[in-house]
Amino acid sequence: MLKTEVFAETISNEEINELDLKGYEGKITVVDNTSDLAPVFRKLKKETFVGFDTETKPSFRKGESNKVSLLQLAGADEVFLIRLNYTGITDQLKDFLASDVLKVGVALRDDIKDLQRLRHYKPQGFLELNQIVKDIGIESNGLRKLTAILLDFRISKAAQTSNWENAELTPKQLQYAATDAWVCYEMYKKLVDQGYIS
Repeated sequence: MLKTEVFAETISNEEINELDLKGYEGKITVVDNTSDLAPVFRKLKKETFVGFDTETKPSFRKGESNKVSLLQLAGADEVFLIRLNYTGITDQLKDFLASDVLKVGVALRDDIKDLQRLRHYKPQGFLELNQIVKDIGIESNGLRKLTAILLDFRISKAAQTSNWENAELTPKQLQYAATDAWVCYEMYKKLVDQGYIS
């Protein structure tokens, strides 16, 4: 397939700040009960690939770290936010993390390691976007920069350091979390559509 778009190798913070701000506006499903997980994985197993990300409550004390609180999985028309501080890693989720369903994200090594702190599993089907873009000549990495280069808009990082273990997540938190997984989905889709990935 002919590569129809040439992407910039790098982008500055100034250039990113000039781009339009966008966030996910589609359907968001929050799962905080283990009994609601079965239909989620039935849907996700039908996807060709999913966008993948996690969120962890920040720790402001040196040497202290919290366990991952939220797992975000983006399909073609819905983003699932699984509140791991309520569900834990169930057998179904463990099977999904070890399945061949393609899970696409940025800085996945940390996500995988953090999830393994909750429950050990053998990671399978993970694809690191930082590596893919490096192979096609993009030097910048990280979710914000890659979104700007590949999708031509900027995403907000304002909710990044918020408390992901709150009893109720705010609409701002929900959109932020869904956006991170959605842009991973959209970046991979664009690379496929443009012929960079066969």
